[in-house]
Amino acid sequence: MVARISTVAFEGAQARLVDVQVQIAGGNVAFYIVGLPDKAVAESRERVRAAFAAIGLALPSKRVVVNLAPADLPKEGSHYDLPIALGLMAAMGVVPKDAIERCVAIGELGLDGAVARVAGALPAAIKANEKRMSLICPSECGSEAAWAGDVDILAPASLMSFVNHVKGVQALAPPSPGPLIDGPPAADLADVKGQEHAKRALEIAAAGGHNLLLVGPPGSGKSMLAARLPGLLPPLTASELLEVSAIHSVAGLLERGRLTRARPFRAPHHSASMAALVGGGQRALPGEASLAHRGVLFLDELPEFNPQALDSLRQPLETGRITVARAARHVSYPARAQLIAAMNPCRCGGSAGADGAACRRGPRCAADYQARISGPLLDRIDLRLDVPPVTPADLALPRASEGTEEAAARVAAARAMQQERNEGPLNTELDGPALDKAATPDEQGGELLARASTHFGLTARGYHRVIRVARTIADLDGSDIVRRRHVAEALSLRRAPQSMGGETAPGAGRAERVAEMR
Repeated sequence: MVARISTVAFEGAQARLVDVQVQIAGGNVAFYIVGLPDKAVAESRERVRAAFAAIGLALPSKRVVVNLAPADLPKEGSHYDLPIALGLMAAMGVVPKDAIERCVAIGELGLDGAVARVAGALPAAIKANEKRMSLICPSECGSEAAWAGDVDILAPASLMSFVNHVKGVQALAPPSPGPLIDGPPAADLADVKGQEHAKRALEIAAAGGHNLLLVGPPGSGKSMLAARLPGLLPPLTASELLEVSAIHSVAGLLERGRLTRARPFRAPHHSASMAALVGGGQRALPGEASLAHRGVLFLDELPEFNPQALDSLRQPLETGRITVARAARHVSYPARAQLIAAMNPCRCGGSAGADGAACRRGPRCAADYQARISGPLLDRIDLRLDVPPVTPADLALPRASEGTEEAAARVAAARAMQQERNEGPLNTELDGPALDKAATPDEQGGELLARASTHFGLTARGYHRVIRVARTIADLDGSDIVRRRHVAEALSLRRAPQSMGGETAPGAGRAERVAEMR
């Protein structure tokens, strides 16, 4: 006697169907689960046994075999409890087999027969909808799964409530999608005193999705500026909302189906490991870079991060995806995050040249500190600028008349211009012929860029990133053509800060030298 039901295995943020086959046959009394189960899946035997006893059922005194197919796919997690229990109940004749056919089930069983919440309900519902199947999930996951669209969902709180529903004793109402909540209140850019150059760079970064590095002494407002970036970004579109929420669902971060259109803002501590940043661990869960997908990844005190962990971000910054390699398989997560980084000029926190705040250990301190950041990682950061100390005169200034609302309106207009011209992608995602078509400068701008590339030793990647930034500046200017002034501003923002060395900006500040070349 064999009964069948489906469940899912998670590969990154995607769900893959797993066929759960339950056979009750003669022979020695035994209960086997086969098909590469991990420890949590193997322990399902005891949870199913206890849950059955709680509702007055006993396992048959026969040989029970549960096969999770395909057998070569590793099965991880406690969400296999419910499909195993439902398949076993159908094989025992407790519920009709047709009640679970064409159904995908996920859920963890308690010893009292309750069905507990599990991670991944949203991608499981999306897969069920794609295959035109129904979904059976815990009641706490119903509002989350309902966001998947037109899919039949049954969300019992316990095994007994499922049995009563199938027998017509108790009807379970289909769950409704959870609330679409607002994000936390956006901090206002008008609260930042002075730092007009940094505010301009922040607006450019928001408009084109560019990576940004802020270098300055403690108290200059770097973290304050970064915290105001989310307020400049437009809300997630409907497709982006599902894409981001699926990642957060796999990570178990969605609470009772509450989704938000606010873009993610992740700010891990500098003690974070490589697995915490890019994903990994025993179950290859998403890391901070993936949890910040379509949003912002803020790394404060950049050189304090493990250098190997920082270099692991090089691939996602370039491709927008992270692949976590394991011996048995590879797991891929989307990671199209905007990197915003902040750092002091040196470990002492001094600002070379600032009155009374110069580093007491000299240039060696800054060189050793900055050497913790590799050149290839720096080359992937589009905008780099010094954030000077805030003076008492700056603090005495009145509150700025223009704040987040006005800057966000300009960012939205620039993004709309990009999406219409580029047919979807932002400027930072352009490459190849699409970049040449959208962002090739005019004759004067091209001449300036050619001379600057030779003079500053821009790499090929740096050359194209300057073009992308210049295209964004032109969009903010409302210009269809990338002109010389747009290229000049992009070059001035590309420079390594004065306290940092490197091939792209040795010696004096780049802004002055760009002005001389003009």
